[in-house]
Amino acid sequence: LALFYWGVVYWRNFFYNFGFFVSKRLPCIVISVGNITVGGTGKTPMVIFLAQLLKRHGKKVAILSRGYGRKSKGTVLVTDGLSGPISDFEECGDEPYLLANILDGIPLVVDDDRFRGGMFLTQKFQPQIIILDDGFQHRALERDFDLVLVNARDRMIDHKLLPYGILREPWGNITRADAIIVTKTNLQKPKPFLSRKLKETDLRIFNSQMESTVSPIHCHSNSESVTLKNKKVFIFSAIGDPASFRASINNLGAIICGMKEFEDHYSYSQQDLETIDIQAKKTNAEYLVTTEKDWVKVQNFTSGYPTIVLGAHI
Repeated sequence: LALFYWGVVYWRNFFYNFGFFVSKRLPCIVISVGNITVGGTGKTPMVIFLAQLLKRHGKKVAILSRGYGRKSKGTVLVTDGLSGPISDFEECGDEPYLLANILDGIPLVVDDDRFRGGMFLTQKFQPQIIILDDGFQHRALERDFDLVLVNARDRMIDHKLLPYGILREPWGNITRADAIIVTKTNLQKPKPFLSRKLKETDLRIFNSQMESTVSPIHCHSNSESVTLKNKKVFIFSAIGDPASFRASINNLGAIICGMKEFEDHYSYSQQDLETIDIQAKKTNAEYLVTTEKDWVKVQNFTSGYPTIVLGAHI
């Protein structure tokens, strides 16, 4: 399977490299933020960081995403930047929905056809810069800067091609990028194998840290007085890197007494929350803790537990 997958990736890149497949250009600057691995690099917090940074510098910014896991098709306007999300997470996907909740003044569109979605953005909002979310493998759209994120927690055993590892394409293809950002370096320093591979790329390499914010939901105290230190917590998530989520909670001094982990982009049901409540009660947990990405999908369900939402920020 891995050999077949390698062949598909190799010939696809070959056709782009030698002009048999042609990339389309949008009438504005495009910055791609992507991975060479599957999920878990902190791409969403990086998109938020870049969008806010560019906006502070007076740039008109928009975001273009595929909207992985959404139930809709075609072009969907997630937010016009004025009023938060105007689509629900099932229409646009959990990550774009989260972006629309956090970012102000930044339009966001999801579309499988990124050129079509980009043209929609340029015609309706005239951005100077479009951030292409998860765009490294989407070579059908030209970009002016290719930023690739690498998780500092990557293990050598996982650096194999799908389906036997986490690489979307051979590691050597990372040289298409203009720069690499190693993420979550405060949670773990890169292992020697990863440091060596990064150095061999001869690309500009930057480090970033992931800081956590604690937001109480359905709690009896305000955000200033809530602390997880020495608190017994039951955690649940459906994200690409649950190990970093656990590490962040440990760094806050909480005691993880139980957990429930779902596959990335999982769509929750009321029954899931009831099951989590039962499991948390058995462990004598004081709080449920989940991520921002998960909260947007469960906020309309009821839970008998006080809940803490852990945010992740660059």
